[in-house]
Amino acid sequence: MIRTEVVEGTILVITMDRAPANAIDQGMSDGLDAAFSRFERETALLACVVTGSGERFFSAGWDLKEFVAGRDDESRFGSGGYMGLTERWDLVKPVIAAVNGTAAGGGFELALACDLVVAAEGARFILPEVRHGLVAEGGGAIRAPRRLPPMLAMELLLTGRPALAEELHRHGFVNRVVPPAQVLDAALELARAICAAAPTSIAATKEIVRRTAHLSVRDAYAEMRGGMLPAYRRMRDSANRTEGPRAFTEKRPPRWTG
Repeated sequence: MIRTEVVEGTILVITMDRAPANAIDQGMSDGLDAAFSRFERETALLACVVTGSGERFFSAGWDLKEFVAGRDDESRFGSGGYMGLTERWDLVKPVIAAVNGTAAGGGFELALACDLVVAAEGARFILPEVRHGLVAEGGGAIRAPRRLPPMLAMELLLTGRPALAEELHRHGFVNRVVPPAQVLDAALELARAICAAAPTSIAATKEIVRRTAHLSVRDAYAEMRGGMLPAYRRMRDSANRTEGPRAFTEKRPPRWTG
């Protein structure tokens, strides 16, 4: 159900592969959790791309047959929560969603939990839970109003209508809209750009953004300088902090560590 591949030694590609719609059952959620745990654990992996097999579906979300059969026990989710990423609070390495087709329910929620989104032209993003008597509790009701304009998020949450990739690109949620055949390549291009930067700086940046998004600018500065952000402390203590400026002045590629 979950396939993984390491590209160029630093990029982990996670592919959801459960025909016909990459719907998520307990086994797939467990597989995603294991893959994201590997990404978090292995220091050589600097960026991650998550995508779906085929061209029609990124993921149709939670398999409702599992729900009807009573096999949706949230206590069985792993350390990263539903789909392995939605509650992985301490991950400071970037994850890119390569949305190759429809992202519905949990599929949309997985994309919402990612740091960057590349989508195929015409890909649909849907939060249909209210139409089934449910709530988008895998992060949709929490993240959509923070990642999208609030009124648009409420419309999608309360009506379950589809939004196309082009619409969400206009609103800043989707980074790139490309032909379907180019989705993975475009996501890998972004991943390579991330891997070219200092890994300590990437981790510190993601940590600062995540830990201060809810704060005023003044309080955000206090949080950043308060000594409680471990990735930021590692960046400040890293040899990369002198290697980058030295490489720039010496007109050579930097040699990152960490």
